[in-house]
Amino acid sequence: MDSNPVIEMLGRRLRLAVIGGGPGSFIGSMHRTAARLDDRYELVAGALSSDPERSRSVGAGLGIDRVYRDGNELLAGEAALDAGADVVAIMTPNDSHHEYSMAALGRGFDVISDKPITNTLAEALEVLARVEETGLVFCLTHNYTGYPMVRQARAMVTDGQLGEIRLVQVEYVQGGKARPDDPEPDADVPWRYDPVRGGPSLVMGDIGTHAHNLVRFITGLEVSEVAAEVGHIVPDRLVDDYAGAMLRFANGARGSFWVTQAAAGVENCLRIRASGTAGTVEWMQEQPTSLTYKPLDGPVQLRTPNGPGTLPLAARASRIVAGHPEGFHEGFANVYSDAAEAIAARRSGQAADPLTLHFPNARDGVLGVKFVQAAMESSAAGGAWTSATLEVE
Repeated sequence: MDSNPVIEMLGRRLRLAVIGGGPGSFIGSMHRTAARLDDRYELVAGALSSDPERSRSVGAGLGIDRVYRDGNELLAGEAALDAGADVVAIMTPNDSHHEYSMAALGRGFDVISDKPITNTLAEALEVLARVEETGLVFCLTHNYTGYPMVRQARAMVTDGQLGEIRLVQVEYVQGGKARPDDPEPDADVPWRYDPVRGGPSLVMGDIGTHAHNLVRFITGLEVSEVAAEVGHIVPDRLVDDYAGAMLRFANGARGSFWVTQAAAGVENCLRIRASGTAGTVEWMQEQPTSLTYKPLDGPVQLRTPNGPGTLPLAARASRIVAGHPEGFHEGFANVYSDAAEAIAARRSGQAADPLTLHFPNARDGVLGVKFVQAAMESSAAGGAWTSATLEVE
């Protein structure tokens, strides 16, 4: 990524405003770093906390020119400026994603939002309708799609190197909530543990949507039906920390899905295997620079960023020469940079490079929320097969 297509198209960087992601937010710093890594954006405004004083303090520490009391004040203030923000990034608690996305799109801002797109399917469909109505760019930061070897796997599937996909296995296993006293009984409950704010299922909203999106991104297949169990394995816990499911895909393929945040000692093991009629690929997030390729009639092969066999979609996502590792920050930045180039193309009236259009969008977000809903309905029905397709396409 030596050139800067955004500056070439617009003559300047995109002006970015952020809502949320202030003190104590892991994901907030990831968003801000991702936005700056490839020099596509400049951070010009923020509402970084629900506490106005904390927002001002943090904003000043980050060198942000315009700091607002809250997200709605930011949207109104930036819309009134001739040189206000072009793009709004949303990294607030899940229950406000709908409010801020709809308001930002309504004022003409392109939007980058943390996942999930919303907590309910009805709200997600409203966001999708607003995006289609306005023609604005909406990017959902399922950041694992930005890893070079995830994009290599997608390109290999598209290129036919695996044949027709028949089997998919995905797991996202964490151990951060393995302790029975998490959260502490007498402590203030974090917003993620509140089903109104965090959504109907903690584990599905936090990591289940990532696993579902990764399956769709790599294979290009849609989950048609799910037979699931969703609940908790830590006794007396009031939120979901486990989900397992069997999957049926639109092309007749079959799959398995397993996510948990209560596997003691496990760190962040997102793993996927996709098998087709001609071969299999395997990838694990904790070893992100390795993609294992197992052709049906040949020896096992290893794909690495910018190594032999790298396809254009993966090559574009790698910044340095082969053998030099890139990871979480860079993958996140790839999603931001692709969105930036699509936004710049839209704003300049130019055609976007097709290789930039692989970032997750509003429709991907809707399908993620639909999958969560279908899994929970299936679980409530004793694991009955339940449709995961959209009634309105």
